[in-house]
Amino acid sequence: MSHPSDPAPDPSTPAPRAADAGSGRPQGMVSRRAGRPPRRWEALAVVVVKPISRLFVRRKWRGGENIPRTGGLIIAANHLSWSDPVLLAHYLYNNGRWPTILAKAGLFRLPLLGRAVRQLQAIPVERNSTEATRSLKIAEERLRNGACIMFYPEGTISRDPEMWPMAGKTGVARLALTSGVPVIPIAHWGAQELLPYGEKKPRLLPRTTFHVLAGPPVDLSRYAGQPLRGSVLRDATADIMAAITALLAEIRDEKAPEVPYDPKNDSNG
Repeated sequence: MSHPSDPAPDPSTPAPRAADAGSGRPQGMVSRRAGRPPRRWEALAVVVVKPISRLFVRRKWRGGENIPRTGGLIIAANHLSWSDPVLLAHYLYNNGRWPTILAKAGLFRLPLLGRAVRQLQAIPVERNSTEATRSLKIAEERLRNGACIMFYPEGTISRDPEMWPMAGKTGVARLALTSGVPVIPIAHWGAQELLPYGEKKPRLLPRTTFHVLAGPPVDLSRYAGQPLRGSVLRDATADIMAAITALLAEIRDEKAPEVPYDPKNDSNG
């Protein structure tokens, strides 16, 4: 029986070359388990997450054909609820990818949860610290080894009054331009009904529908070879956020705001 973690061979994959010394793998080929946790931890996460996801939400998933099954990959998504990382992880897993998530460093210091997120290949992020850039370095290294990194360019749950994607932070653009891997935009809708921002208890009934739509890679070719100065990173970030917003407008069948909400411009803080 086929399994999402064992996708069919890609006919475009180069022919194997001489074996890497001591690796047991042909030179230049990336392991199909690149970026994945130990099998027992992956199995445990799947056993926990998939039944919960199926029980509490209906799924309307589209665009899976746009997600490459192998190779370094950045997923750039909007952020609506603390529940959407789990729901998006289910979507990505069913489309052949294990999502590496950037998580608050404090989680890694908790006795049991810390061990779990570490084993599941999450990357710690120290916010408001000079150490914050270290997470991007770790992510870049993982990407070069074939991992799939799930990124929320907004940096936090949307504060837009209508829950449209906000202006993004430049970390995802810097990572994309430095690594050269594709950026797949993903929009989703419905997680905010399951667990609204600021609430601790999920609203389990009535069951919400979790809409997901993945688009083709964001075209960042015009930035290739340019110095990573602020204007380049801001423009590339705007292109990524525009792609996510267009997908969400399609899901919602509504017109998105012409200018994304920016919390820095909010006089109420």
